[in-house]
Amino acid sequence: MSQAAITPLAESSLDPALAALQQLRRSGRIRAISIDLDDTLWPVWPAISRAEQVLLDWLHAHAPTTAAALRDVAAVRAIRVQIERDRPDLAHDLSGLRRESIRLALQRNGDDGGLAEAAFDIFFAERQRVDLYEDALPALQFLAARWPVVALSNGNASVHVVGIGEHFHAALSATKAGMAKPDVRFFQAAAAAAGVAPHEVLHIGDDARLDALGAMDAGMHAVWLNRTGVAWPHEGSTPHVTVASLAQLCQGLADS
Repeated sequence: MSQAAITPLAESSLDPALAALQQLRRSGRIRAISIDLDDTLWPVWPAISRAEQVLLDWLHAHAPTTAAALRDVAAVRAIRVQIERDRPDLAHDLSGLRRESIRLALQRNGDDGGLAEAAFDIFFAERQRVDLYEDALPALQFLAARWPVVALSNGNASVHVVGIGEHFHAALSATKAGMAKPDVRFFQAAAAAAGVAPHEVLHIGDDARLDALGAMDAGMHAVWLNRTGVAWPHEGSTPHVTVASLAQLCQGLADS
């Protein structure tokens, strides 16, 4: 999908949700975009799986006893549960939780806890190697040409390290903000970063609760990116717009 390929849809061909989105655009009430990262712009679990394997390979060379222990899924979970219990200050800091989990695993297995920093760096570098969805980059180009775009993520990927930072006006992470979606304050912070009010922001994300409901609670316009066609999982409020792809979203927002 290229920018040239994004063309407006005839009014009669739009379903009610996309027609409403087009009306929003025409009204001028959308003055900024906020967008999730993991599972919205790229699938997250392939990146994490690769990073965890790279971490294990590194530990096998530098702390083999710990590497062997971390091949036990139950042991890994027990470590994570303990860190989450002992370090509530890291509740929204995925990098901190991962680093301290590695440190605890090293210490439990008689290895040098000081290796945790280097081990985490190995993991984190690989975590940033993501494979964008086919429609992600064209959509970012399309959106950034029209509105300030703010990344709003509970994860620890960096848009600049990933290589798409040029399309973002700002990037907010739960790690730095000390709060996470669906906290309305996090959405409000995204609006403030764009210099607009929450009701002037269109938020896009794949998670029904964290993204769609969170954005609506904050007074934003919510787009639920439902790539797999699952049913809306919550009773009551439904998202303003549901799309199957970012390409479809851009069609709904294209100039007529």
